[in-house]
Amino acid sequence: MRQAEISRNTLETQITVKVNLDGSGVSRIHTGIGFFDHMLDQIARHGMMDIDIHAKGDLHIDGHHTVEDVGIALGQAVSQALGEKRGIQRYGHAYVPLDEALSRVVVDFSGRPGLSMHVPFKSGMVGAFDTQLAFEFFQGFVNHALVTLHIDNLRGENAHHQAETVFKAFGRALRMALTVDDRLGNAVPSTKGSL
Repeated sequence: MRQAEISRNTLETQITVKVNLDGSGVSRIHTGIGFFDHMLDQIARHGMMDIDIHAKGDLHIDGHHTVEDVGIALGQAVSQALGEKRGIQRYGHAYVPLDEALSRVVVDFSGRPGLSMHVPFKSGMVGAFDTQLAFEFFQGFVNHALVTLHIDNLRGENAHHQAETVFKAFGRALRMALTVDDRLGNAVPSTKGSL
């Protein structure tokens, strides 16, 4: 089974993340930021992976450290669970609508971190979640999962809908990329022989 557990403890946050990449979409998430918990649940459900995240952060300051560090820890956990990435499809993409909003996410488990994110949020806050922190979450994930990630919100007037389409599409793109391709056998999906 492709599973991992990561603990990240700093002066700003204490975080534990467990992932099962071959799960059924079950999540147990508590970060102290309700809307962020809701978005992380979308990754689990639409990515068909089991995710447990327990985070305690300096929310009396703001959500920045908690959101960024959850992205870092989740990226580390996914990377560890994947190992050498043998047999995976490697690439994944998804378009997800929600009412007036539409987002596209494309991911490559290339071993090279890179983030291109274009999401013109219509509001600075959704509940207690600062929408600027979506970028920080994905940047943390990208840097530690070692993936190239392109995120584009193509349409949207409601920031809740914009964010939800992004996180759902991210989950579905991960699901595609992490799926084992029986035709590959135990091969690494690269002409270089490693990722």
